[in-house]
Amino acid sequence: MFKRCTYQTLSWEISYLEWGQGDEPLLLLHGMADLALVWSSLGDALAEKYHIIAPDLRGHGESSKPETGYSCEDIIADLEGLMANLGWQSTHVLGHSWGAKVAALWANNCDRCLDAHSLAPSGGAGSHRFKSLVLIDPFYVGKLPSWLKITFPLLYKVLPFLQGMKPYPSYEAAAEAAKSLKQFQGWSKLQQQVFQAGIEQKPDGTWSSKFPIAARDGIFNNVMNIASFTHKVEVPTLLIKFSEGLNRSDWQFKPYHQYLTNLEVTELVGHHWTFLTNPDQFNEVVDDYLSKVVDG
Repeated sequence: MFKRCTYQTLSWEISYLEWGQGDEPLLLLHGMADLALVWSSLGDALAEKYHIIAPDLRGHGESSKPETGYSCEDIIADLEGLMANLGWQSTHVLGHSWGAKVAALWANNCDRCLDAHSLAPSGGAGSHRFKSLVLIDPFYVGKLPSWLKITFPLLYKVLPFLQGMKPYPSYEAAAEAAKSLKQFQGWSKLQQQVFQAGIEQKPDGTWSSKFPIAARDGIFNNVMNIASFTHKVEVPTLLIKFSEGLNRSDWQFKPYHQYLTNLEVTELVGHHWTFLTNPDQFNEVVDDYLSKVVDG
């Protein structure tokens, strides 16, 4: 089981879950509008081998929700601060969806992160900060055309992971709506816990996600306009794609093969949130890969 902890800065706090039985550091990053609890099953499965930290990223879950400051660089700064607070100089990093794009950008720019912490880089970007990188069905890691910004209002209405932001007259009505979404298919105990942790009653009596509009808009405005990879990254990397995930076409995989020099790709049957609907299969794949990296 995890314990909930808090990393406090002068301006805000980052809430995180910790599994502490193992010695090998492992950082788990959730996707946009999710929260750390989505990694509950994985954390329990790997706790004996790893020291695991899963933060509620800024704007999510129990962490602070400022009106501004939602660029990938802001999130990475939070993570660098959290690592320093933990006394970690390097870690395995696993990220899903938007969290995977943040992790990829972090690894790409990690030579600058190392300079900021007085650590001398060796080899390609991220070669010291990152022990390994696990990217789970990432949000497109390239830079998208600026004209797509005009489609944002439509995307906000139709993207399934944002449906919880709608106001519902009661908790029960919100739960019924959630059951129709892919990430909650099956309505397991884990899925119910994730849903319950991510919703709250608003001052007007309605129920909706804890994820605020300011975070949604700030993340979209940033993440669509940056490319995660600009040069070679030598970190051992596992890319997990799903048969019904976001990444299915050859052009989507081109940046990974172009920039990641130590890449392994695994495909699982399922959708974008298979780690919630079929956690045992997912956990085994992650465990096997990390064990291979750790054992050399």
